[in-house]
Amino acid sequence: MRGLVSFIADLRNARARELEEKRINKELANIRGKFKQGNLTGYDKKKYVCKLLYIYILGWNVDFGHLEAVNLISANKYSEKQIGYLAVTLFLHEQHEVLHLVVNSIRKDLADHNELNNCLALHAIANVGSKEMAEALCGDVHRLLVSPASKPFVKKKAALTLLRLYRKVPNIVQPEWNERIVAIMDDPDMGVALSVTSLVMTLAQDDPETYKGSYVKAAQKLRNLINDQDYSGDYVYYNVPCPWLQVKLLRLLQYFPPSQDTHIRQLIRDSLQAILDTAMETPKNVQQNNAQNAVLFEAINLIIHLETERELMVQISTRLGKFIGSRETNVRYLGLAAMTHLAVMADTLDPIKKHQDLIIGSLRDRDITVRRQGLDLLYSMCDSSNSQKIVHELLKYLQSADYAIREEMVLKIAILTEKYATDVKWYVDISMRLIAMAGDHVSDEVWQRIIQIVTNNDELQVYAAQNTLQYCKADHCHETLVKIGSYILGEFGHLIADHEGCSPIEQFMALQAKFNSCSPNTRAMILSAFVKFINLFPEIKPQLLQAFQTYSHTLDSELQQRACEYLALATMPSDDLLRTVCDEMPPFPERASALLSRLDKRQGPMGDKRTWSVAGKDGMPGVERGGTLRRTFSSGPSATLANGSSGANGTNGVAKTPIEELAGLDLSAGVTPNLASAVHLSPDWEPGYNRLLLKPEGILYEDTQIQIGLRSEYRGEVGCIILYFTNKSSVAIQSFTTTLGDASAEQLKTETRSLPNTTVHSGTQTQQMIIFEAKTVFTESPTIRVSYMAGSLQALTLKLPVALHKYMDGAVLSAEEFFKRWKQIGSAPRESQQIFQSYDISPEYTRQMLQGFKWGILEGVDANPKNFVGATVLHTSAGKSGCLLRLEPNSENKMYRLTIRATDEAVPPVLMRYMEERLTKAWPS
Repeated sequence: MRGLVSFIADLRNARARELEEKRINKELANIRGKFKQGNLTGYDKKKYVCKLLYIYILGWNVDFGHLEAVNLISANKYSEKQIGYLAVTLFLHEQHEVLHLVVNSIRKDLADHNELNNCLALHAIANVGSKEMAEALCGDVHRLLVSPASKPFVKKKAALTLLRLYRKVPNIVQPEWNERIVAIMDDPDMGVALSVTSLVMTLAQDDPETYKGSYVKAAQKLRNLINDQDYSGDYVYYNVPCPWLQVKLLRLLQYFPPSQDTHIRQLIRDSLQAILDTAMETPKNVQQNNAQNAVLFEAINLIIHLETERELMVQISTRLGKFIGSRETNVRYLGLAAMTHLAVMADTLDPIKKHQDLIIGSLRDRDITVRRQGLDLLYSMCDSSNSQKIVHELLKYLQSADYAIREEMVLKIAILTEKYATDVKWYVDISMRLIAMAGDHVSDEVWQRIIQIVTNNDELQVYAAQNTLQYCKADHCHETLVKIGSYILGEFGHLIADHEGCSPIEQFMALQAKFNSCSPNTRAMILSAFVKFINLFPEIKPQLLQAFQTYSHTLDSELQQRACEYLALATMPSDDLLRTVCDEMPPFPERASALLSRLDKRQGPMGDKRTWSVAGKDGMPGVERGGTLRRTFSSGPSATLANGSSGANGTNGVAKTPIEELAGLDLSAGVTPNLASAVHLSPDWEPGYNRLLLKPEGILYEDTQIQIGLRSEYRGEVGCIILYFTNKSSVAIQSFTTTLGDASAEQLKTETRSLPNTTVHSGTQTQQMIIFEAKTVFTESPTIRVSYMAGSLQALTLKLPVALHKYMDGAVLSAEEFFKRWKQIGSAPRESQQIFQSYDISPEYTRQMLQGFKWGILEGVDANPKNFVGATVLHTSAGKSGCLLRLEPNSENKMYRLTIRATDEAVPPVLMRYMEERLTKAWPS
């Protein structure tokens, strides 16, 4: 194609971009004219499409010629077909409107007996295959893969193409294909076996039960490669037979539980022993060393996964000690990673503890990835015998650690301190020292967890109060310590008031000195501590009142309001309300440590579905290796309400995570109707739902067989609901199951903390706890489906009374403040106004309804005493939203004029809808 060569030469000789653009525009005009004339030969189409491709590759926009490229795919000559496919893969994308025109041409080439045409079609599918193309052509791709007539390189490309399509559209791979796909792992061609193994690895991760037959195939293939040396010389890489296939086979075996078949176990044992024997001597060739180490470290991970191979375990523990002391950075990193896996899975840590000093030294490695991996290993190998030494070493290293890993180090030190603390003073000292050293890297979960533990354990309170007071007295005290000091001294400062240097006035002065240098949130905590002091220490009340008066004039509106409210509370004629408000905080509800959740979030999701995690088998603090519970300061995994009632379930007291809940649902059929959705609500769902919209507890549903009661508690943006299921029938209920309906996780986050028992005997009760977190404004209440066997299958779908107003707290405003904020919010779109007929216009009924919707009713604000004015604050994870209300009843016409304004424009319409429904109709009390 001389014209193409000449065109490329002209562009290369262009000395300025303007000259290049001029030449390209001239050529594009010429090509466009040729295409309009028509009657071009296949050669001419190929030549002009090649020029367009070159222009496109240079970065210029090409908006024509796509149809000519599509026509080239149907050409008989290979060279023209090749250019056509190349143009399609470059010009077209998944949503391109022309893409559907090539489907039939691609299907024809897939069915062709020419393997070159097959490969071109497979390349195109893998590069631009859309969902529609995947669904239309996956059968043809599978046929090429399993056909005995297909050449090896066609099978290889078909396997990789099917893998690409599966990653894009998982449901295209039919379960009945599994046996045929797994059988191709035995293909004598190593390239085909490697490609199919990659496909099976991905399929087995998502559906191990369907592809469990690949376990035996992988064990046999590994044995053939390593022991029987069944491979061709072309696949030997620096004396290592097909290392890529070995690595994939070893990893595939880790996606399944260890086989109980002695023959299969012996096959795997022989292969692993051969790998270890081969790696005894370190080769001098770098490439051979890298390939050998890749296989060796994957074999080590498999040995650890199998757990039962004691002899092999002893060999690898000794070898890993050499690896972590290697001069090569990659080898040190891989050695530490493998030893971390061993520490998580092994029953004893003694072999690893022999290298403890070397592992601690890895914290000062020149490579940050090695330092991070050393940190993971120290965290995993820590137990009651070496916890204090490891924690102290981590604290020592924390002072000079990289900023990139400091927050993770703080989290792990806090978890280890909590998990292995047996001495009160040691826990408090380490926690305070940790925050003092790395306060800027301490997440909220860390210091909040410390407060939870101190509050829930009486033996910690006195020492913690003394310790925090000394930190607060220091000239340089981190703000996080001030937060802890404000809470602990406010709650437990009276326990140390008689101690030397801990008098009430000294506590007050210590916090007062830090006020001006803190953020508004910390200042608010200090003010809360001061109002607690008024209740605890009447002798310093004048100084506290002076502080409130001073801060009531601050420019920060939140602090100003808090100071004014505290001042009004402290100057009341009677102290009854003060004592009630400032009563000692109850113990925090028992729940799993938030530190572990925070650590999991920092580590992030893994691309490969790992068979182990750094948290190990005993991720929860307080559980020793072997499963025995030991004394600890941490809370247990079950959640309770403030009154101490715990959620019973049918899982031996262990609450399931949402992931475990999802694992029990049948998600295989995408077309199966969701019977837990609002579309399938039971006929009698409404009375209980409407009753509980304005009450925290009551009966949600009741019939002759079952009674469903509900209790709820809301704090900020988090709501806790406990459902009580009572069997009213004379026989036991079997297979009792609850399923939450689909809810928008972006609006309302749902977390199941406990499950009901599967069997409920006559006259007995079981319960379930659910946590709902309002992420943002939501409009629809969640649903739940309850199914059980009572002679026949019975099922109920109910709507739960979780509405937006449940997350509101009534506010108190003066007339001046109310009208000021009313004007600030303004009218639409932050306002909703409605006039509607009322069911009951009486002031008592209206007041009851407004209070049920959690409005704080403001007296004496409106000039008309018959009108109602209210204020409240809506809490969501996205932030707080102030809401104001004005309700004008018309007694003569029994009409209401309701006006709602809010700082978030999404709030008024939702609240208006709920309130209008309840004010216009009679609902069960």
